[in-house]
Amino acid sequence: EQGRTKFVPENWNKTYYEWMRNIQPWCISRQLWWGHQIPAWYGPDGEIFVEESEEEARAAAMAHYGKDEELIRDPDVLDTWFSSALWPFSTLGWPDETPELERYYPTSVLITGFDIIFFWVARMMMMGIHFMGKEPFHTVYIHALVRDAKGAKMSKSKGNVMDPLELVDKYGADALRFTLAAMTMPGRDVRMDEPRVEGYRNFGTKLWNAARFCEMNECLPVAGFDPKSAKSTLNRWIIGEVAACGHEIDRALAAYRFDEAASAAYAFTRNTFCDWYVELAKPLFGGEDAAVTAETRATAAWVLNQILRLLHPFMPFITEELWEQFGATDTRLINAEWPILEGLNDKDAADEIGWVIGLISGIRSAKSEMNVPPGTKIPMVLIGAEQSNRDRLAAYGELISWLARLDGMETVDVGTPPPSGSIQLVHREATVALRVGDVIDVAQEKARLEKEIGKEQGEESKIAKKLSNEGFLAKAPAAVVDENKERLAEHQARVAQLRTALERLSGL
Repeated sequence: EQGRTKFVPENWNKTYYEWMRNIQPWCISRQLWWGHQIPAWYGPDGEIFVEESEEEARAAAMAHYGKDEELIRDPDVLDTWFSSALWPFSTLGWPDETPELERYYPTSVLITGFDIIFFWVARMMMMGIHFMGKEPFHTVYIHALVRDAKGAKMSKSKGNVMDPLELVDKYGADALRFTLAAMTMPGRDVRMDEPRVEGYRNFGTKLWNAARFCEMNECLPVAGFDPKSAKSTLNRWIIGEVAACGHEIDRALAAYRFDEAASAAYAFTRNTFCDWYVELAKPLFGGEDAAVTAETRATAAWVLNQILRLLHPFMPFITEELWEQFGATDTRLINAEWPILEGLNDKDAADEIGWVIGLISGIRSAKSEMNVPPGTKIPMVLIGAEQSNRDRLAAYGELISWLARLDGMETVDVGTPPPSGSIQLVHREATVALRVGDVIDVAQEKARLEKEIGKEQGEESKIAKKLSNEGFLAKAPAAVVDENKERLAEHQARVAQLRTALERLSGL
């Protein structure tokens, strides 16, 4: 109550206080085959001698009876939780004042389940405060229960048990570890879903391939590389992005939000580095400017080095292997310093590369919505762009055209009507016109979109009706209700997306 020890999530404070304020006598003896035998000996008249050893018990009996009497030791053992309550200090040499006890007691964080808050946590607190004079830890992190994909408790009788060893054999320990970290949210149970494990296995493969790409392009660690010295806009951008990722992971870990930390590491590694930086940097590796090529190689190697450090808590095996292959240092990754990425954010570089990525993403998304065949190139007209963004289009035009699959680009002043047969999307202050009328059947595409909207609205209506039923809400498990809410949100988002696509076709 004084705040020296806190629970994460905080709602478990209430459970702890309820147990402590309604505490009952505790029978500490158990009739088990193994455990710490109770240090009590009985004399012939039932007198009890509690001592640290049989020798001391006999000495006490001699003093009591004035002669040597036969003693019988209590056959019971101490309750498991009594013995476990001593764990934080008994494992460190207590009652002797050892160097280990001095260094490691008290510890920092205890991670445990909610079902043993009283049996173990409270009793460790009791014993620690009584024998050591201070609480054994400053934070108690209560982890979630792992359930099946539908939120049901795993049971052999139900046949829904997922064996972690089988998952490790199939997908690897890193994939399972990352899945559990990414799905661990405060106050919510983990719905274990095998496809998620498979997805994170694929993420590990993507990281491996990105590292191979760097190796093939001679992106090797450069001793003394200073990320603040980078001159290329693209390199300054990725350096700032990995710094922002590191800050987000630091914040999330400090708050015990392992899900947010894992998500930040995943998003940066998979999307920002693998999908964007690697693609945008390809022309620089084979460019004519030797200085830019050398800087890009050094930057890619440095960023990959930071990725391996940041990902290591979540995927220790693949990151350790890649760390060793790159040979950046003789130190093992597990012993390497955690990244300190200060003063690396570059607002100008972030704005410029963000503009390029936003344009490419918008074009790709619009083409996908319009059902434009993959690989088909279409013309683009940029209407009403500021001069700075026209300059960006000129500088990155070849790259944008290649990644967005465009057949020519043009910039025109604001107020210029878009070409016939084109759809429009907004990018910053400008309008992007894509001429799709020549590559799709507009009438057929409108009919397809209207049919999809009707189908999605039908599913949306069914779920909304179910969620408006008070009987369903009262009887259905919370996990089922949450699942239906998530499905409703997905259908609503899909309807909005389809309507946007249909509106783009309305003028054709």
